[in-house]
Amino acid sequence: MRGTVVVTGASSGIGAATARRLAGEGFFVVAAARRMERLVELAEAVPGLRPVRLDVTDPDSVAALAAAVPDCVALVNNAGGAWGLDPVSAADPGDWQRMYDVNVLGVLRVTQALLPALLRSGSGTIVTVTSTAAHGVYEGGAGYTAAKHAAAAVGETLRLELVGSPVRVCEVAPGMVATEEFSLNRFGGDADRAAAVYRGVPGPLDADDIADAIAWVLTRPEHVNVDLLVVKPRAQAAAHRVHRVDRVD
Repeated sequence: MRGTVVVTGASSGIGAATARRLAGEGFFVVAAARRMERLVELAEAVPGLRPVRLDVTDPDSVAALAAAVPDCVALVNNAGGAWGLDPVSAADPGDWQRMYDVNVLGVLRVTQALLPALLRSGSGTIVTVTSTAAHGVYEGGAGYTAAKHAAAAVGETLRLELVGSPVRVCEVAPGMVATEEFSLNRFGGDADRAAAVYRGVPGPLDADDIADAIAWVLTRPEHVNVDLLVVKPRAQAAAHRVHRVDRVD
């Protein structure tokens, strides 16, 4: 057994795929998310996985997670999300606040809570899942790109603050990943708009592709720090430049 790793946002998508993959790599996985019923189903299917309810926006919930995980060798800050695709002139500040609370303050809360255990481990790793939106901008995406830029800045700063300590700080930035919920949430449950994001794209990434990248980062020799790993499908050159086949506008 490689030790305990905590994966946030583990009830679906990249988080669930990462929990499965890391359990297969020999880690004891604490799968943490709000939807406990999904976590229980995951734990029943995956040996070496423990479900723990977690709301990264609730300090009491984060404190309870830390109390339940006294020993930890790795943290995967995966919980996040996007809401809305309006221009700055019409954006809902509530959507922006929600994205900042989950994508940035959620990373801060969980990292602060588990950092003592990671330091005690003698060889800890923090992997934060951001997005290519953390390294570029696009029309309608100001709220999400601002939040992901901030999440990336948290990691870069933390790496400076922890230099000389036995904790690595890494970032995995996915591009276009077709998961069951990301775009659906962004468009308020509009399945047609969500499906249009991936329509005609030959070979968008799936959750297992990102889980594979996260597993690779975590299993490098302990002296190797992967500062940033950007993972995109071949069809995507940039957020605004995606090859599509038989696209209908």
